[in-house]
Amino acid sequence: MRSASANSASTVCDTTDEANNTWREFAKYLSARGLAADILGKALDHQIGEKKLRELWESTDLSAGDFAEEVAHYYRIPRLSLPQLLDSSSVTDRFSRRFLREANVFPYRTADGGFTLVVADPTDVAAVRAAEIVLRGPIAVEIASFEDIATVLNDRLGEDDGLSSAESQGSPFPHADNDIENLRDLASGAPVVRALDELLEKGMELRATDIHIEPFRTGLVVRMRVDGLLRPVPAPAGAPPQALVSRVKILAGLNIAERRLPQDGAARLRVGKTDLDIRVATMPTQHGEAAVIRLLPKDRGLLDITKLGLSTAEETKLSHFLRLPHGMIIVTGPTGSGKTTTLATLLMILNESSRKILTIEDPVEYEIHGINQSQVRPTIGLTFAAALRAFVRQDPDVIMVGEVRDPETAHIAVHAALTGHLVLTTLHTETAAAAIPRLLDLGVESYLLQSTLRAVLAQRLVRLLCDRCKLARRLTASDLSEDPRYTILDFGVGDTVYEPGGCERCSATGYRGRTGIFEILAASDNVKNLISRRTDSRAIERASGMLTMAADAASKCRDGVTSVAEVLRVITV
Repeated sequence: MRSASANSASTVCDTTDEANNTWREFAKYLSARGLAADILGKALDHQIGEKKLRELWESTDLSAGDFAEEVAHYYRIPRLSLPQLLDSSSVTDRFSRRFLREANVFPYRTADGGFTLVVADPTDVAAVRAAEIVLRGPIAVEIASFEDIATVLNDRLGEDDGLSSAESQGSPFPHADNDIENLRDLASGAPVVRALDELLEKGMELRATDIHIEPFRTGLVVRMRVDGLLRPVPAPAGAPPQALVSRVKILAGLNIAERRLPQDGAARLRVGKTDLDIRVATMPTQHGEAAVIRLLPKDRGLLDITKLGLSTAEETKLSHFLRLPHGMIIVTGPTGSGKTTTLATLLMILNESSRKILTIEDPVEYEIHGINQSQVRPTIGLTFAAALRAFVRQDPDVIMVGEVRDPETAHIAVHAALTGHLVLTTLHTETAAAAIPRLLDLGVESYLLQSTLRAVLAQRLVRLLCDRCKLARRLTASDLSEDPRYTILDFGVGDTVYEPGGCERCSATGYRGRTGIFEILAASDNVKNLISRRTDSRAIERASGMLTMAADAASKCRDGVTSVAEVLRVITV
């Protein structure tokens, strides 16, 4: 076994050939212990790249810390922990950032005034000798894990805001280029890949719709949106925040070198036995890039009208509007209220071989066989309005527009409905009645809206009470006096309400799954008369005679589907 002193860099490995030989001996050592059998043949045949020890580590099942222990033991070099690195007096300002990150080394000043270079790969002779040149003398060498060195470098170097002329040369001296290639290598390493895979598996296990990866000064925070609410989960250990976000960006086909602007991307993965589409959005923050991963399992199986949560009367009414040959049906609600799922379900009902259906969406979340689906691409001019203009020349029967955002899209959508097409779309309004003033504000002529509007469906998503642990309770007079909103939902003393309990099945939350609460505004003669007068939404709501969302929610509370507290969380009464 090769011995190495920590007193001088020159004693680590005297020549490049000797460094290669000791590396192969180390590979044999790990292989003999059953820790890296797969890489031994490559090591002996010189098929390993420049980052020898990193490739060897990634071929093992060892954690970064355990691998560093093996390296320190074999080469007989002192081993440092992350707290020791963070407490040291660094001299990183004497080196270029690119050199430190690519070589994965950390220099610091010892208490006696000398210098030490912390390395993960003691066979990297070039890095040690370059450090000796910069520090003008012999240096001691110590060992730390790849991840710990990357973490302390991120802590000491921070983010690169720009490049000076010296930084573009790539030398070991200060102010070098940024560390894109090193970051790419780190993001592709086994620990980071494993950490992201575990996050995705955890998200699928919890039935999460989104995973939020957020860097803060104190460290990485990971939260998952489960049944509409964010839930903190433990952050992956041993995965530097920047590397984890870079891994997400690589999967989504984003530019990992761009850290100052938001980016959006998508990917298709297989997590466990489930095919998974993901949508990724990154955002630069004060302490690094944050990323949100939307999870879209291919086997969600939600596109069934009976699973939306509509009452029998509402389902019958909506089915009647879908049988109409032309006109406009609008789904309203805030972001995250389930509008896309409802639209996709309606399209599934309409999806027959005798109909041609075209959609323009942002993004395409549900792929439906037999429907021509397009995604907006504003950077090349494919907007909702541009797609709609093209759609009317494609001889469609049904057109779905992901969202009416501007006067141009509203105008074209209304004219498409007027010329014999059934148009489905969404609006961001709080109630069904508020969709009419909103369209008028967007410049749609009242007489055109009277001719084309068929119905407006407003919705919210509420959490379902867990069937195993929900609790029934009778309301008392004190309950109504403490919260007058019970009376707004038509509850009185002695009425039974249901509340969350908490069990293993629902992770002690009392809720599991979500359903919709709805109101459907039909474009009756009374409503059409008010459109021409540009009446406010409250008058339209009263004239329609519809069952309001609050009434639908109250009915679900009485049936034990959800709780009053949950309903009051999502609607305004």
